[in-house]
Amino acid sequence: MNTNYKKYLILFVGIISILVSSCISDLDTLPRDKDELTSDKVYQDPDYYKQVLSKLYAGLALSGQSGPSGSNDLSGLDEGFGQYLRALWYAQELPTDEVIIAWNDGNLRDFHDIEWTPSNEFITNLYYRILYQVTLCNEFLRETTDEKLNGRDFEDSVKEEIKSFRSEARFLRALSYYHAIDLFGSIPFVTEEDEVGAFFPQQISRKDLFDFVEKELKEIEPLITTAGQAEYGRADQSAVWMVLSKMYLNAEVYIDEAKYSECAEYSQKIIDVGYGLEDNYENLFLADNHLSEGVIFPINYDGIQSRSYGGTDFIIHACIGNTLEPTTLGVDGGWAGIRTTKEMVAKFKDLSLIKSATISNKSAAVYPVVYLPGNYQSASGYSEFDWSFDNVPTLASVNSDSNYEGYIYFADDNSQFKITETPDWNAGWGSADGVLSNDGDNLIASEAGYYKINVDMGSDPKTYSVQKVDWGIIGSATEGQWDVSQSMNFDPETKIWSAQIDLVPGDIKFIANNDWGIALGVDAFTGGLSYWGDNISIADAGTYSIELDVNSPDFTFSIVRSSFDRREMFYTEDQTLEIDDIFEFSQGYLVIKWKNITSAGEMGSDASFVDTDFPFFRVAEAYMNYAEAVLRGAANGNLATALEYVNRIRTRAYTDNSGNISSEDLTLDFILDERAREFYWEGHRRTDLIRFGKFVGNDYLWAWKGGVKEGKAVNERYRLYPIPASEMTANINLTQTPGY
Repeated sequence: MNTNYKKYLILFVGIISILVSSCISDLDTLPRDKDELTSDKVYQDPDYYKQVLSKLYAGLALSGQSGPSGSNDLSGLDEGFGQYLRALWYAQELPTDEVIIAWNDGNLRDFHDIEWTPSNEFITNLYYRILYQVTLCNEFLRETTDEKLNGRDFEDSVKEEIKSFRSEARFLRALSYYHAIDLFGSIPFVTEEDEVGAFFPQQISRKDLFDFVEKELKEIEPLITTAGQAEYGRADQSAVWMVLSKMYLNAEVYIDEAKYSECAEYSQKIIDVGYGLEDNYENLFLADNHLSEGVIFPINYDGIQSRSYGGTDFIIHACIGNTLEPTTLGVDGGWAGIRTTKEMVAKFKDLSLIKSATISNKSAAVYPVVYLPGNYQSASGYSEFDWSFDNVPTLASVNSDSNYEGYIYFADDNSQFKITETPDWNAGWGSADGVLSNDGDNLIASEAGYYKINVDMGSDPKTYSVQKVDWGIIGSATEGQWDVSQSMNFDPETKIWSAQIDLVPGDIKFIANNDWGIALGVDAFTGGLSYWGDNISIADAGTYSIELDVNSPDFTFSIVRSSFDRREMFYTEDQTLEIDDIFEFSQGYLVIKWKNITSAGEMGSDASFVDTDFPFFRVAEAYMNYAEAVLRGAANGNLATALEYVNRIRTRAYTDNSGNISSEDLTLDFILDERAREFYWEGHRRTDLIRFGKFVGNDYLWAWKGGVKEGKAVNERYRLYPIPASEMTANINLTQTPGY
């Protein structure tokens, strides 16, 4: 299958603003300029048909004629907020465990609260954006019937090409109607068969709309471009099959009827086309992702030709703030808007390991020691009380002489302590003119941090040193080679230093403060660590979890090659895991999955508007849909095949088979979590949670579900969005969604 199509740029030109009379009361679809072309003029020129078709595709990516803001096709929100993909993304992601947004524009926070009303302007915009797409598609279909084309002086070859466009317009209409099924359930229904003019459309049931979309897609299937052969950015048979696969997977939710065998059938059709699974997951979300394998149907963006504050431009800019530099994601600024919850982080990480490393501390009791009572003990986690000898930290003499050494953590600035030779106050030593004196002042660690403390009790006068240290990893196996150390993280609870780091074959040492004055290597006799010990050898390339414990005099370390899911893309520096205030952007990990940077590391064509396409459908979804359908009882499915498909995805994620699962692991709970790992921030999560019975109720709580930090159960009515209040007022034929 040819996958190297030239990127198809959707050109959004003002001349294709079509005159369509609104069938829905609040749609502003009249041309904004009296000189703009109207439909009777546009459709007399055969060159305009593809441009009008481009307008239909562009309706998913852009929201107006000028870009990036200020001239929306619809009244209400401006182009940026009012864009189709951004509106869909809000509705699918903000009420879930995948996204927290720091903004408080209008009624935006209703999504977190899962307490929206028919007056919510963002839901209203989504509703009208979907139906506006339907309206545009209907108009194109009216103007491309055999009767209309035969009445125009076109060559037969031109007529045939225009007829081929009809299947794409029907697909785009079916796609929007599918979104209506998923999000709203029952809506006003209009096709090209309805006359243009002012009237009140009848409401169609969710079941009847499902049947209509299913019938449309099956009729389109033999007419649209062969699977895998469409121009990049245009729909083909695979896109048709994907919508059918998604509809059938959710049929029990939509129409209370299981269609898992049909889901497996259409998922398998997509897989059999031969789409490759992109080797590098990250490439699917970069500025040149049009070159990536496995993209079935994208929404196209270009930083020069199609500028918008919606879509991927919104996703990339809105996740930048605090200490995350905009250039890291290939743009010139951040909007400090969106991040994720700890429950999403937990799909990749054991949250308990974020708070505490696991390594056993060896006792220093076999060595002579001196004691360090002080005002730091309680705050630093050593003892219940300050100036206490209960669990007081010690310095040890490993050679049983007068030289004592130890590493101590001070949680606060200006921490004070003394040295005692016994666990009592019979002999306490303080500082006097830089040396120890039994009537000296308290010793002080001026800044909070981790310190190396040395005492010589045999010299005259007795001496001491207090040096703050930060540990790192250095060596030929690291990115910095022997020149720059790679930082380690300190856990105040366990007093362990740790790092997860990519290494290549070579050697490493532990080094303090990127200075060779303090360095640790392997002790040839004990196998532990010692100052100026031998290099630590790394045999194989990979991601390693490394831990260093210098809290006892027998320094220990562990280096384990870890199974690492490369789909985990969080920015954590200066970000807390917990979110106490959803409007505080420094709370919550940032997602850096989407970037305006190419796979070669180059910036996109523009730093303000991104080139990154949105891969609306990917072959990985067909794999996951098939596996879930099998677990849910697809009669034509095979469990071994389902396991193979899931493991293909996980092999790509881990770059080897270390993350592969067994048939016993392949459960529905696993599928839900794996879908989160594979598709987070791609607009799937709300639908998935509803299908698994986790969206409403209290079976699954996440941070800020229902508007409270710990999460709470929410009402069943929120499985669907309401019909906007303005629409209910305007159309006497409508019945509101139950519960609203």
